[in-house]
Amino acid sequence: MSAEEKICLGAIVGVHGIRGEVKVKTFTEDERNLTKYGRLLNEAGTREFDLKIVGHSKELLRVKVKGVDDRNLAETLIGTGLYIERSRLPEPEEDEFYHADLIGLEARAKNGEVLGEVNALYNFGAGDLIELKMADGHFEMLPFTMEYVPDIDIKNGFIIVEMMQFAPDDQGEPVEG
Repeated sequence: MSAEEKICLGAIVGVHGIRGEVKVKTFTEDERNLTKYGRLLNEAGTREFDLKIVGHSKELLRVKVKGVDDRNLAETLIGTGLYIERSRLPEPEEDEFYHADLIGLEARAKNGEVLGEVNALYNFGAGDLIELKMADGHFEMLPFTMEYVPDIDIKNGFIIVEMMQFAPDDQGEPVEG
């Protein structure tokens, strides 16, 4: 299964207790969607996972993996991405995107100048952020909003970004400049 044929719904990031439960960071809009579509696969597509959500642990899901009944076996799964075949997911609505479709898109200014490319998307609790790897190699993070990313053209492989400049005012506070 190629990278274009699969979507990562989450990743196993830790274990919980001694009975084989794992902690999962989800990348779905609604964390309960992790189990909505049935079995998931590892990145290589060589192992299937049958998951059952059993609770929450901070901002992570506590999940029982069928066949994993002790902590030692659960620990071997840490770092495993949980993937699904794209064909099993619904098509995104207009103005909705799978993160996987945005990663690697060219980031352009409104005048067409290539600024870099989309490196990652994050949400630390205050809204989505888009990380750009700029042409000179450094990274920039912008709010993933219409104000900063007014146009997304997946078919043609680019996004338009509005890189707002900020300068300190007399009190040292950032202001749009």
